[in-house]
Order: sequence, then C-alpha cells, then structure tokens
Amino acid sequence: MRPAEIERLARRHGISPTRPSPDNREVAISSATKRKLLSALKVDLSAAAERETAGTRQEPKPTLKEIPRSYLPDFLSGTRVWGISLQLYELRSARNWGIGDFEDLSTMTDLAGSLGADFIGLNPLHAPFLADPDRCSPYEPSSRQHLNPLHIAVDRLPGFAGNADLERQLQRLRRTELVDYAGVARTKLEALRDLWPEWRARAATDKAYDPRDFDAFVEQGGDSLRRHALFECLSLSMAARGAGAGWQQWPSDFQRRDSAAVAEFEHEHEDDVCFHMWLQWLAHRQLMQAAERARKAGMRIGLYLDLAVGEAVDGSATWSEPDVYISEATVGSPPDPFAIDGQDWHLAGYLPSTIASGKTSPFRRMVSAAMRYAGAIRIDHVPALRRLFLVPLGASPEGGGYVRYPQDRLLRILAETSAEHRCLVIGEALGMIPEDLPDDLAAARILSYRILSYEQDDDGFKPAAAYPILALACISTHDHQTLAGWWRGADIQDRREHGIVPPDLTEKHLEHRKHERRRLKAALRAAGFGLPQRLDARASREALRQLTVNAYRFIARTPSLLVAVRLADLTDEKTPTNIPGTSDSYPNWKPKLSVSLEDMMSCPLVQRVTEAMRAERPQNQVARERIGRRRILNR
Repeated sequence: MRPAEIERLARRHGISPTRPSPDNREVAISSATKRKLLSALKVDLSAAAERETAGTRQEPKPTLKEIPRSYLPDFLSGTRVWGISLQLYELRSARNWGIGDFEDLSTMTDLAGSLGADFIGLNPLHAPFLADPDRCSPYEPSSRQHLNPLHIAVDRLPGFAGNADLERQLQRLRRTELVDYAGVARTKLEALRDLWPEWRARAATDKAYDPRDFDAFVEQGGDSLRRHALFECLSLSMAARGAGAGWQQWPSDFQRRDSAAVAEFEHEHEDDVCFHMWLQWLAHRQLMQAAERARKAGMRIGLYLDLAVGEAVDGSATWSEPDVYISEATVGSPPDPFAIDGQDWHLAGYLPSTIASGKTSPFRRMVSAAMRYAGAIRIDHVPALRRLFLVPLGASPEGGGYVRYPQDRLLRILAETSAEHRCLVIGEALGMIPEDLPDDLAAARILSYRILSYEQDDDGFKPAAAYPILALACISTHDHQTLAGWWRGADIQDRREHGIVPPDLTEKHLEHRKHERRRLKAALRAAGFGLPQRLDARASREALRQLTVNAYRFIARTPSLLVAVRLADLTDEKTPTNIPGTSDSYPNWKPKLSVSLEDMMSCPLVQRVTEAMRAERPQNQVARERIGRRRILNR
C-alpha cells in the first residue's frame, strides 16, 4: 500500500498525523508508525485497500449537538465539601494482615466522618495477579471489572479462628515498612481456602452462610465473573509450573479461553473456579459494607473510587475478552519535558471500535463495576475519552501516535451510568491534553482535577478564587511527593537519582522550584495567611507543618465543589507512594504509612488540617452565591 493510501486510511481510523515533542513542536509520525497503528487497531490493510480503490468511504459520525451531563447530587448546589484521599493498602492497624483491608476502610470512614469529611478517596481496587502479588501497581490491574481479594478482612468472616502460628506470621507482616505482597497473598489465600469447605458445608443450615446471595452474585456476574475466576485458577497453576502468571507466557493451547485444553482444565478444577468466584463475592460484600458505613458516618458522597486507564496486557481482562482490546500496541504518553523519551505504560486499551458498542459495552461495564460502590469515581487520564497515545509493540514512545476514541458515545454512557448509580464523575487531565477538551468535560458536568502545584500561570500561583466550581482541588496525588517533600525538591532529586531526568535538566528544575516556592509564599500571603520567617528548602518541621495547614486552607477557600486532603500529608510521610518512570529501582505501591489507624488522631497535622477544613467547609454551610452556583451546575 502506498504512503498516500496509508495516510488516508490512518486519517479515517482516527490516527493523528503528528505528535508533540518536549519543546512543544508537532512532529510528523511516519508511514511505518501509521501502518503499525492500523494493524494494532485490527484494520485489514489489504481489504481496506480494495475498499479504497472501489471508492467506499466511512464518513465520520456527527458529534452530539448537546453534550450529555453526568450526575451531580443536589446538595452540591449549596455547599462545598471535603474528604480524605488514601491508598487502601498503605493503612496500618493492629488487626490487619500486613495490608490495609476493607475493615480498615470501614474504620477510616468512621474516623473521617467524625472529622466532618464527606468522602474517602481510594486508589483503584481492581483485581491484581494473585499468582504474582508483587505486580502490585493498582494502575496495571489484571481486570478493572473485578476486585482485589487481598483487601478481604479474613478475620471478620464467619467461622474464622486464629492460632498462635498464624498470629506470629501476622505480626511479622504488620511490622514491615513495605507491604509484603507475596507474604500477604500466601497467608490470606491459605486461610481463605481453609474457610471455603466449611462455608460450603454449612451454607444450607447457618444464616451467616446463606448461599442465596452468593448464587445471585454469580448469576449476575455471568461469563465475566466465571472467566475471571477461571483465569485466576489457570494463572496460579501456570505460575506453580514456572510458566508465569500472565497468559502470554503460557503454552499456546491455554492462551485462548475457548480452547479444548482450557475447557478440560475448567472441568477438572470446577471447585477452584467456584472458590475464586467466592473470593470476589466476599470482597464485594465487604466493600458494600464499607460504603454503608460511610453513609452511616454522615458522608454525603461516601467512597470515591479511582479507575485505571488500562489493564495489563497479559491479564484476566485481555485473556477473557481478546476481541475488545488492542493487542499490538500499548498505552503511553509522548515525550515531554519531564519524560523526554516519552512513556510506555505497558497497558492494554480498548479498541476504539468496540469500547462503546452494544448495550453492555466494555466501557459501560467497567465504570458500572466501580459506581455500584461509590458516590464518586475518578477517571485516571480522562483525555482517553477522546484520544489515547499508543506505542506499537517493539517501538519506543517516540514511535507512537495518538488515536481518536468515540468521545460522544463515552460521555453518553457516563451520563447514563452516573444517573443510574447516583455517582458523580471526576476526570484527571494532566500533561498534554487537547485545548478544547476541558470545555467539553465541563459541559458534561465532569469535575476537573486541580493540583495546587499545577495551578500556575505567568503571574504565579492562581488565586483561590480562580479555581473552577466544577472541580476537585488537592495538594498532591499518589504520583507526587507530599507538600513538604515538594517544598524540599525531593521529587526533583528522585527523578535525578533514578535516571529519569539528566543532571543538567535537574539543575534547571531545582532553580525553577526556587521560583515556585517564592510564588507559593506570595499567593498564600495575598490570601491573608501568615508564614514562618524562615521558610526555605531547609525549613524546620514545624514551619513545613504550618505551610501545609495554610496550603490546605488556601484550596479549601476555592469555589471548587470538592477538596481532597491527602492522608500522607497528614502523617508527614518521607517516602513517596510512587515515582513515575521507575520500576525495579524503587518499591512503588509498597510503602505503608508511618502511623497506624489507632494512633491517627495523635498526629498534629491530622488535628490541625481537619480543623481548618471544618472551619472553611462546614457541613451545614450555604454558599453565598447559591443561585449563581446552581445555574453553573445545571446549565
């Protein structure tokens, strides 16, 4: 096929002819890249060439005249709220098994509710690889439609009885500074397998073991649940044989879910498949109970769940439904000033042609799986509603390109599902995004995600009044240092130490951070906050605490509907949750909080920041400009 034909075909299938560069230039992508992306989109080039010759063209579908609006609760027309964001696994407690669990979450909802919070924001709770627990990134799950059984509070299950040997194991798991995922998985799965036969034996006679809810859960889960459970069985079996947890390493006759070998395996392991469906049911019940605890604690939004932008290329989702995923390219991002080579996140994305197709489309099922528990969801990398940057297999991000997605249909699905579940939608859109996308998202009543350090322009940090109403404002996220760490430049040093940014660029970033510190101090002073006399990169611990309190007061005074207080800020963590761009050189997604749930209220910043939030955003507040706010929310 000639380059001109490739160009026309690429345009027809939504492949952008250019990509951005670190110096903000548009770089043309090659015909070879377009050919690879067309193949990744499962376009038959020879058949397409014949249609091109015959003059058959696919006209683009018209865009919606009116953008459908997602759900917003009525009470937000007259108030602004705040909540606490955290990583569930990072919670310490005297009773958990070395990883934060759903009982810890329930305890946290009681605590946060008593402090006046209206939501708990959580990392993705998607299903991981149980057979390879150290693949622990919540943003590279095995499946987004199912839950993480490692968060099950085993000690809260009927029939559980501990013993001295188990308690010794648990004490060791609790004491570690990093989550020992392998140890946690081994210990929990052994205990759960011991409970499984007893549950089956007593299900018919004991109300605590009533099987009807489980049967209904299995029926509702359908093929998706059964295939996920079957994958877990196969994955554990293959990993035990040394073949690996991901299906791409398995023998070829097990790589297809519809093969005779897989059918035979399922028949021989029927009880194991049922066990893994039971794990999903237990996780479902305990997460539902945590959501109910949040409501009883007075939280008007409750749980706020994060959705990953894609799934592992070799996980349950891509094995269960290969026809709906891109298989020859992975999701990433183009080169930019903070990642000059670009990024390949090694995630599988939905095919643009299948993501929104059918009444039970993949996208609808994925968002509904989270909304059933939540009063809010946050879509990681919300620009994916319009486009994704795809990196062909074997290529570097410089050899990737943007591909268009059916934004109109995806916004329609979000509007319908959010109304059905009474769940508001937040969209994280950082980095390189289309200029008009924020306007479309605002029209769709999807809250933007505003991080303090990103809210700057040529004049410095934006004043609180400049923040939009339809937004969640926060100080930092799981991909950032705490505010104190940012102030010290720890994030810049991390990028240098791990080879993400070269030394010469690091020096520029450190110099820029000096300007940012001055600008933030100016913004806080302009807002009327007093600051310590010595507030430089080597400021004292108390000075940084005062800075943190004032920064939270600052974002609390924004008109943004939601403000998230990061728990790691309140416990003054010194190590980051995640350093983007690293893999083996830093233990991402493993650091625990330095403070246990039992001692949380003794942390000075917990008291001071939450007191500030209650003062700035009391739950019984009525906005002065309620009528004007209502017009904005309902336009």
